[in-house]
Amino acid sequence: MKRFYKAVNVVPGDAGLEIQLDGRPVRTPARAPLALPNAGLAEAVAQEWRAQGETVDPRSMPFTGLANGAIDQIAPNRASFADGIARYGSSDLLCYRAEGPAELVAREAAAWDPLLDWARSRYDVTFKVTHGIVPVDQPAETLERLSAAVAAFDPFTLAGLSTLVTLSGSLVCGLAIVDGGHDADLIWTASEIDEAWEVEQWGEDAEAAARSAQRRNEFAMARAFCEMVRA
Repeated sequence: MKRFYKAVNVVPGDAGLEIQLDGRPVRTPARAPLALPNAGLAEAVAQEWRAQGETVDPRSMPFTGLANGAIDQIAPNRASFADGIARYGSSDLLCYRAEGPAELVAREAAAWDPLLDWARSRYDVTFKVTHGIVPVDQPAETLERLSAAVAAFDPFTLAGLSTLVTLSGSLVCGLAIVDGGHDADLIWTASEIDEAWEVEQWGEDAEAAARSAQRRNEFAMARAFCEMVRA
């Protein structure tokens, strides 16, 4: 849509710090006030609105999009949304290893074993690791404890965590960033080991490279969003 405002301000509101355009509150798609939990995140969202040109492009406003999702979709259904994220623990990428070649197997082990070790220590859980694609059932206690960890997060953290988990295919990877402070770039690289191996063997076309870059950018934005929420 065409830009219709000049001034963007952050003001206190009933639900948090609200974004106002020319003194009028911004509304989410569900018509709730766009209210953020802290000053850092509110300013980041406000800056997205200030950075718009003659037209407002939602695709250039990732923090606003994640905040809208937290308010409209997650907050009213927090338990069920958290449960959906936690389900990734039953088929976590890090528990499914290549059967070969040896170099790929070694790369996966070097990148993924430390993340599983961190989760074992952090949540007092165990994992079953398999080679190949045959499904393996994780211990019920592991799934329960990981679910409890996810359920404890606020709606805004869940919004960012959801993106981290779905893009990486790993609940452990998402938790390692949000709850463990692990480097997001290293974790993204770890989650893309299999894809990187295929590129090394067969090459990569421009379209696939563009998709990969877009996914990496979305992952980075979700990480930054979670950091601001939990600052």
